[in-house]
Amino acid sequence: MTQQYRLMIPQAKPSNQFLDVLAPYDQSLIAQVEVADQATIELALQQATDCFTDQSQWLARHQRIAILERSIEIIKQQQADLALASAREGGKPLVDSLVEIERAIDGLKNCIECIRSQHGSEIPMGITAVSDKHTAFTSLEPIGVVVALSAFNHPFNLIVHQAGPAIAAGCPVIIKPAQDTPIMCIKLVEIFYQAGLPREWCQVVVSNDNQLAQTLATDSRVAFLSFIGSANVGWMLRSKLAPGTRCALEHGGVAPVIVEADADLDQALKLISKAGFYHAGQVCVSVQRIYCHESIAKDFAEKLASIAEKLVVGDPTQATTEVGPLIRPREVQRVDQWVSAAIAEGAQALCGATAIGETGYAPTVLFEPSDQSQVSTQEIFAPVVCVYSYSNREDAIQRANALPFAFQAAVFTKNINTMLQCYRQLNASAVMVNTHTAFRVDWMPFAGLKQSGLGVGGIPHTYRDMQIEKMLLIHG
Repeated sequence: MTQQYRLMIPQAKPSNQFLDVLAPYDQSLIAQVEVADQATIELALQQATDCFTDQSQWLARHQRIAILERSIEIIKQQQADLALASAREGGKPLVDSLVEIERAIDGLKNCIECIRSQHGSEIPMGITAVSDKHTAFTSLEPIGVVVALSAFNHPFNLIVHQAGPAIAAGCPVIIKPAQDTPIMCIKLVEIFYQAGLPREWCQVVVSNDNQLAQTLATDSRVAFLSFIGSANVGWMLRSKLAPGTRCALEHGGVAPVIVEADADLDQALKLISKAGFYHAGQVCVSVQRIYCHESIAKDFAEKLASIAEKLVVGDPTQATTEVGPLIRPREVQRVDQWVSAAIAEGAQALCGATAIGETGYAPTVLFEPSDQSQVSTQEIFAPVVCVYSYSNREDAIQRANALPFAFQAAVFTKNINTMLQCYRQLNASAVMVNTHTAFRVDWMPFAGLKQSGLGVGGIPHTYRDMQIEKMLLIHG
């Protein structure tokens, strides 16, 4: 019998309507999840608001720390099972899903560190006659109700990044996971409950109705919206937020890499191949555009294609799989259309460029696609990378900067002046030197610029965004 997950809203009446959750690899039914209706969303918002309004219900810092510590221990005990479930539901290969659970554990540790280390400050007084005999300092307080809309590609760790800081900051949080991957969110929130978090403080709303999701995000009782997902949806929601609601948006990029002639090519090939094909390219900072000096470009592209052809594509729950499926069959069709169009426009396919069944796409290297092709101008979110040649670095930087997206970029070189030039001139919130654009540790700032996002992610930064700094002024 198919497992069913019921509403995770205390006191909610059953809707008795269910969303089928399918494994992206073979489209088999994993489970059914009960979906929320308008009344359920209203109840969730009201319960979260009541938690925040009644300060007697607020969780003390030591209580939050204890809940997070117990959550970490439970995740450690279930680590292998969680990784397998994540691989099956989201399609990320098991070897990488194991890393995701490790990151989630470390992320919750980081939340605890934030509680211990982030604090208010003294405001200097007595430095003018007017301020004499005054004392002032600030403290941090939770901002209010947080709504977190999440994405499918890291179905466990992204919830840690959104709900973990909210719990640490003392904010009630309502999470709407991605429609494709709600189960890993449910599993994490169940762990929070098991660790002692009152259910009203972290509620899960699963919905297949975009209008209901918009109603949740734009309600006037929401103090902070955390959104990870498509740029079109994120910017639309921002335009409709209630007055006073703050937000953070994390979208995608079309990550550029510059490979100079003096680079360690073996190192560059190893790192770029991982970052281009990891999770079948379904990562917001996956390597997509590689600008190689003309003296090495074709050789580099051919060697990258040789690596790509050897990658094991298949069932993500198998330990040997290196590239799993795309999240939905229609994404395979879209990617194939983009690649076929690029080839028709003059790109040379050095490997791949074909669907593998209904759910997979072969790792693909395209050489010299047009700068106007969709594969060059839009985030493809698939295991497809493009290699272009350039004769001078300024031209490569200009081409890398030509899009209305800016997230993380990279340069491979042994020359410090080249490194510094790329750092200064590339449009990016982070420039990686001799590593790939998808490098991330969860405490570092992680920010999309221009159309790629708003605000700064990373657990300490999110934790700070979910609080206000309140000042106390004493005269006497």
